[in-house]
Amino acid sequence: MGPRPAPEPHLFQDRNGAAATAGSRDDEARMVVGLLQLLLAIPGAMSLKDKRRAIRSLKDRLGARHNISLAEVDHLDEHRRSVVAIVMVSNHRRFTESCLSKIVDEVRNHRLVSILDYGVEWL
Repeated sequence: MGPRPAPEPHLFQDRNGAAATAGSRDDEARMVVGLLQLLLAIPGAMSLKDKRRAIRSLKDRLGARHNISLAEVDHLDEHRRSVVAIVMVSNHRRFTESCLSKIVDEVRNHRLVSILDYGVEWL
């Protein structure tokens, strides 16, 4: 008989290297996904091209400051409204809440768009 094969590594491990499940109660081993949806008004947009420029500006600014994914998900054919979804993944809910709150504040201060409504979901 030859040597035993090495055990397969586990995707999730606790601090001691023991296998952990995805639903573990250990706060540091848990994945948190925060979804922020923003309903935006783009008052200065006279065309879809103006709207795309405003959304691109917002995306570039937020993407440079935060580790997020951002996509326009609704009102694609309306030039003065948009729904933008922003997703952030981390292992601490408080950190994610804080970052999403800062993002809302930054969007409020953005010169090309204004927030009509927003909501946060935890996935």
